[in-house]
Amino acid sequence: MGIADNTSRGRQFITERPMVLLGLIVGLVVLFDLGNKLMTGQVTASTLFVLVWRGIVNGLVIGLAGVGLSMTYSILNFANFAHGDYISSGAFAGWAATWVVAGLGVADIGSLIVLGAGGDVYSSQLQTSVVGAPLAIIIGIVVAGAGAIALSLVVDRLVYKPMRNQDGIALLIASIGVAFILRYLLVFVFGSAPRSVAETPPAVKGTLAGVQYSFGYHELTLVICAIALMVGVHLLLQRTKLGKAMRAMSDNKDLARVTGIPTEQVIRWTWVIGAGLAGVAGYLLILESGTIAYNRGWILLLLIFAAVILGGIGSIYGAILGGLVIGLADTVSLVWLPSEFTQAAAFGLMILILLFKPNGLFAGRTTA
Repeated sequence: MGIADNTSRGRQFITERPMVLLGLIVGLVVLFDLGNKLMTGQVTASTLFVLVWRGIVNGLVIGLAGVGLSMTYSILNFANFAHGDYISSGAFAGWAATWVVAGLGVADIGSLIVLGAGGDVYSSQLQTSVVGAPLAIIIGIVVAGAGAIALSLVVDRLVYKPMRNQDGIALLIASIGVAFILRYLLVFVFGSAPRSVAETPPAVKGTLAGVQYSFGYHELTLVICAIALMVGVHLLLQRTKLGKAMRAMSDNKDLARVTGIPTEQVIRWTWVIGAGLAGVAGYLLILESGTIAYNRGWILLLLIFAAVILGGIGSIYGAILGGLVIGLADTVSLVWLPSEFTQAAAFGLMILILLFKPNGLFAGRTTA
């Protein structure tokens, strides 16, 4: 009787959810092929390690930026399409500060503020790296977060607060308008041409158990800062009165108001935390890559949305885990695909996972 029931349930599962079965088969085939490539030497353990490490680095940036977007959606109930431009704006503010500190006495302050837009000063002259100018980098990280926070509070006061009682669609459309305004303000001030703003110091290299490794100083800085900030957000949400108020508003806004929670204050802190993380994420992204461009945050936004959706909309832990999954899929897929198609692989994996967990990996866990 038990065997018959199991057989019946198996047939029902195949009939009702054939795509899930297909996803399982694809996953097993990919794992088997990866194992075969390692065994036959088509892919070395060192190469796989590099891809996994790059995926973790990229995933932490996506996850860190995704935390703010997830908090905004959870508490304000709208998808903020200007979030990517908060990332870019924070990055530009931070790097302008870094260049000013590192370039005092080397170049004209006006040229430093606009990051050498006139072509009269270059990063190689300033040695802007965690090795060559550590104080300038620390100041840049702080200014990137503070600049994005100030920008988000101004935008909220001028645009979002007057529309607070309208539905999410109106706010979403408004955020798209804000995104375009911010993006082209950056073009107006800094120009549209990408440029190098950070020098890359020598990496830490070696071999462990036959696997060659290479850790860049900027990669390590990104990983340490991202993990520290994520732990900080966790402690804030779980151990402080503000965190409890945020979780209460996320669960039931009307009940939160009735119980005396200062909702406007909580909203302001949501912008402070979310935008601050976005600005720092943008700065660290540019530090690791070395090149800044006005549309960098906008390009990253699609991956951030994928991470937030994959993790479960409204969950900061889901955003972090979703970012890591997207980042790893984007890099590890280079084993099989040209670099032009790796983002498609990341989104394909997202779809496969959502077939199993339609509401995301942390479904039902809002804010925390």
